[in-house]
Amino acid sequence: MDGHEIYMRRCLDLAALGTGLVSPNPMVGAVVVYNNRIIGEGWHQAFGGPHAEVHAINEVMDKFSNYAEIFKNSTLYVNLEPCAHYGKTPPCARLIAEHQLKRVVIGCRDPFDAVNGKGIALLQDARVEVIEGVLQKESEFLNRRFITRVRQHRPYVILKWAQTADGYFAPDDGSQQWISSPQAQQMVHRWRSEEDAVLVGKNTALIDNPRLNVRAWNGRNPLRIVIDKNLEVPSTHHLLDGSIHTLVFNALKSDWSENLKYISLENFDLYLPQQILYQLYLMDVQSVIVEGGLHTLKAFTDAGLWDEARIFKAPLTWGKGKLAINLKESNSVNQKVGIDNLTIYYKSK
Repeated sequence: MDGHEIYMRRCLDLAALGTGLVSPNPMVGAVVVYNNRIIGEGWHQAFGGPHAEVHAINEVMDKFSNYAEIFKNSTLYVNLEPCAHYGKTPPCARLIAEHQLKRVVIGCRDPFDAVNGKGIALLQDARVEVIEGVLQKESEFLNRRFITRVRQHRPYVILKWAQTADGYFAPDDGSQQWISSPQAQQMVHRWRSEEDAVLVGKNTALIDNPRLNVRAWNGRNPLRIVIDKNLEVPSTHHLLDGSIHTLVFNALKSDWSENLKYISLENFDLYLPQQILYQLYLMDVQSVIVEGGLHTLKAFTDAGLWDEARIFKAPLTWGKGKLAINLKESNSVNQKVGIDNLTIYYKSK
């Protein structure tokens, strides 16, 4: 591993600290290197707050009185192209140019039109050396949610379910029966804290009466979403208790009271996943976990509207029931979670 990759990996580690905190912005980490050592670093910590490059540059300025001379012989590493536009904060590329850093090493370009290539051009116009594409695949993977939203005008979609060793998703009689282990259930709560929203269909809401919060993990609750065409979920159910921001996609009414918003969709049964994802895109929702049930999950797989599928396989057999979806994807990773096996599939592009 060369020196550029070592420092870029540090950027990626720092950027990941912003997981679940910066959406709809990307996760970004930055380090300033002088004489082969890191003298300043930072990451984007909260949406609307200072960007990673600002934190890293400010740390150098706080440490060294001769920072102006140091910057002229320093390299800034950042996993995403520095912004070139005024948003909630001033452009980072302009800040870097003003401090006359010698070199900037970038993981990948920012696909957002107001930035894409413009940050690099601004730096080069200021005679800052720019090196691109260091750990590009890793950089793009870290910000796959952001990149998907910008390029495809929809949130990044994660499917999640549990199934038995013999491939069953739920009992035939529609009753509630847990499949995954407590460790797997805790991991799901962690995942919810990392994503913008979590979605279920009407049947799951009726049968399981889920809370869809992160009570088994220390983090913020996601936006809750339920698909309920004819508004059959009782107001006494947890999803409609008003404790967390909740959207109800339906065919009957549009209404909003505090944390509960009803969104009526025209032609409800026509391109339903597409309609929902576009509405979420307009609301700046960058990622959504689809947790079920089977009919809802199948609607997204049939439409090809998914990016990851996280499937727990428990060491038990039922012999009968509703069969889980059979994904035919070879791009996957596996790990053990308690007594369960977790397989994460990534949809082929």
